[in-house]
Amino acid sequence: MPEVDINERVKYLEEWMARTDFWADKQKAQEVIRELRELKAQKEGVTALGRSGAIMTIFSGAGGDDAEDFSRMLLEMYFKFFKRRGLEWRVLHENQNDHGGYRNITLEISNPTLHPPLFKGRVGEGSGPYGILKNESGVHRLVRVSPFNAKKLRHTSFSMVEVIPRLPPAELREIPDEEIKVEFSKSGGPGGQNVNKRETAVRAVHLPTGLSTHVTSERSQEANRQKAVEILKTKLFLRRKAEHSQAESKLKISKTTDIEWGNQIRSYVLHPYKMVKDHRTNAETSDVSGVLERGEIDVFLEAEKSL
Repeated sequence: MPEVDINERVKYLEEWMARTDFWADKQKAQEVIRELRELKAQKEGVTALGRSGAIMTIFSGAGGDDAEDFSRMLLEMYFKFFKRRGLEWRVLHENQNDHGGYRNITLEISNPTLHPPLFKGRVGEGSGPYGILKNESGVHRLVRVSPFNAKKLRHTSFSMVEVIPRLPPAELREIPDEEIKVEFSKSGGPGGQNVNKRETAVRAVHLPTGLSTHVTSERSQEANRQKAVEILKTKLFLRRKAEHSQAESKLKISKTTDIEWGNQIRSYVLHPYKMVKDHRTNAETSDVSGVLERGEIDVFLEAEKSL
């Protein structure tokens, strides 16, 4: 069977999308959009990511204790979703406050169980952790009566989710080691704050940009170093690919100051009414408990397939 020319296939699919009857068959239209998106990713050098593992980080933004508590709520929502869908995860680094909230937390997600399938129909491209979760990247907004406010006033807070793929080592060689500084610190073990501390925690910093990653989960300093550098190089690789193609990256790598009004992709409203709405697809549900407490985010993931 002759090899398909990617450029020709992209041109063909784009012409197909321009047809006036393109949306007559909605299922076929979504398949075309999905194939076009994957071909464009392949052209940019990010290949076969739909079946790769993922690194997810949740950052707290504007909103103080409420935002950090919202990050906890999002984390628990994703944990429930992972469990329902057979995804495995482990914490690479966490920065928790005194109230059980998170300033930031980073997870490694892997090994999907493909039964039952995530979406209706055949299980195909995009069924791995990155393919499933990549469109969760962005700013999430919570509106509720604040449990941290003595006057019980309504409060808006923000957290950001970042999802990046696990890339093969060959893709990461573009980032020279000389640009990366590795710093070590003590990582607490079980038994209390001052017990069994070892200097194994690692922070990797990209000197030209100041971008950094933390890993504390591994048993050895070297394992933490390798993981931190891998994650940092992945972020840099994806950022450079986006800049090179002059396309807006869906893998948002932002600072805390960007996690605020006007940037949200999804809103979770608990007061004065109950609704979760995705602002990109207009998918929404009033079952807030199902979303936040049971991880039932399938309605949003289904709609996100057309992004």
